[in-house]
Amino acid sequence: MTTRDTIITVELDDPAGTFTLREICERGECHAEFVIKLVSYGVISPVNDTPDTGDWAFDLQALARLRKAQRLQRDLKINLPGLAMSLDLLDEVRDMRREVDRLNRLLAHFIAD
Repeated sequence: MTTRDTIITVELDDPAGTFTLREICERGECHAEFVIKLVSYGVISPVNDTPDTGDWAFDLQALARLRKAQRLQRDLKINLPGLAMSLDLLDEVRDMRREVDRLNRLLAHFIAD
């Protein structure tokens, strides 16, 4: 079994800016229906909490999660509820690794003294 690594480049005029539904679909190369389903399953969230999809705004983190969701669905054939759970677990693993790294640096500092 081989894996395929893809490097994603996103150019932003303002990295703190947001994307409309149309823009996130263009950058994610997907249909609006897919993004709407991801929002309904909690895979991604708009930064503003409006019921009208035309007013939604997404940040860079939502775009990154969209791309991860696409890879998981394409490579592992995971359904939408599974995508939400998988991405949450991957985020937890990332956060735990960061915490372990921080604690290891702190421990190394105390041992060195």
